[in-house]
Amino acid sequence: MIENNMQQAIQSDVKSWAFAEAFALQARLAKIADTDKQMVVFSTGYGPSGLPHIGTFGEVLRTSMVRQAFQQISDMPTRLLVFSDDMDGLRKVPDNIPNADMLAKHLHQPLSKIPNPFDNGTAPSFAAHNNAMLQGFLDRFGFDYEFISATNMYQSGKFDEGLLKILANYDAVLNIMLKTLGDERKQTYSPFLPLCPETGAVLQVKVTDYNVADGTITYNHPNGTDVTTAVTGGRCKLQWKPDWAMRWHMLGVDYEMAGKDLSESVKVSSQIVRVLGATPPAGFSYELFLDEKGEKISKSRGNGISMEQWLEYAPEESLAWFMYQKPKTAKRLSFDVIPKQVDDYLDACRKYHTLEPIAQLDSPLWHMQVMQN
Repeated sequence: MIENNMQQAIQSDVKSWAFAEAFALQARLAKIADTDKQMVVFSTGYGPSGLPHIGTFGEVLRTSMVRQAFQQISDMPTRLLVFSDDMDGLRKVPDNIPNADMLAKHLHQPLSKIPNPFDNGTAPSFAAHNNAMLQGFLDRFGFDYEFISATNMYQSGKFDEGLLKILANYDAVLNIMLKTLGDERKQTYSPFLPLCPETGAVLQVKVTDYNVADGTITYNHPNGTDVTTAVTGGRCKLQWKPDWAMRWHMLGVDYEMAGKDLSESVKVSSQIVRVLGATPPAGFSYELFLDEKGEKISKSRGNGISMEQWLEYAPEESLAWFMYQKPKTAKRLSFDVIPKQVDDYLDACRKYHTLEPIAQLDSPLWHMQVMQN
C-alpha cells in the first residue's frame, strides 16, 4: 500500500482513470456502515451463449487495472470474480458456431447442458467449451481471478438464500421489473424461470402463485398443467436483471463495470439489490467495441477482430495497451488499428524509465508490470 503522502500526490496529480475509480471506490466504502467487511470484491460477468470476444477480455483487464490501483491505496484484501451465466437457456443459435443443426435441437436448454458443438472432446458442454476458452485467454495474460459457474452456484444450493430473498420480496421485485416492460411482456413476466422437470428446458412461463413459507412457485406449464416447484436447488433460475442483483448480494460485490448499453439494466438491478437489503456495487460505464463497419461486436455474430487474430500479428502487451486507452470512447476493432497500437506501446516502453514515479502510474505499463508480477 502507498503511504499517505504518496496517496495525496496520486490523488492530485495522477490522471489515470483506473486510479480515479480506485479512489472513488475507497471513498464509497468508507461511507458504508459495514464494519465487518473483510474483503473488497471486484466482479465481471460473461454469458457463454457465444465464444468469448475481445470485449469480454477488455472488461476483465480494465477491472483488474482498477483493482491493482485500489490495492496501492488500500490495505484491504481484494478478490476478482469472473462469473459465467452458464445456466441461461440458449435463445438462438450463434452465427459463428459449427453444428448449428445440433444446437437448434437444444434451444432453451441451459448452456451447461447442451452438448459441445465443437465435438473435439475438450469439454462436456457448450458452456464448458466457452468457459474454458475464456479462462485460457485470462490465464495467458496472467490475471489473478476466481472463476464461478452459475450452474454450480444454483445447483449446489449456494444461491438458495438469495433465491428465497427474491421470493420473499416477490411483489416488490416484480413491480420494479414491470415498469421496464411492454404491455404484452407484463402479462407473463416473473422473476423466476423454472426448469422443466421433464426436459430440463428453462421456461418463460406465467407464475400464478407463490408461497414464501414453502419456498415454492406455481406456474402454467406449456403442456397446460399447473406445476408447483421449489425455487431452490437448481429447480429455478432468475431472469437476468434480478439474477444480477441477487449475485451482487450473495457474492458481496463492491465493484462491477458494464458496457454503456447496459446502463439502464444497472439501474434496475441496483433497485432490486436495495430491496434485498444490500448496497449496489460501484461501477463504471464503458463505451462499446465496434467492428470495421461501426457496428457493435457480438459474441453470437463473431464480427470484429478476435483476440486470436490480434495476437497472431502483435504481442499480448499491445492489446492490453489498446484496452487501457480512453474507456469512455467507442473503439473500432479492425486490423488497421494494430500497427499503431504496437508502435505506441513500444514507444512508451522506451520512455517509461525516464518518467517520474507519479507519471509512471499514469501509464498502462505500470498496470501491465504489476499484473506480470
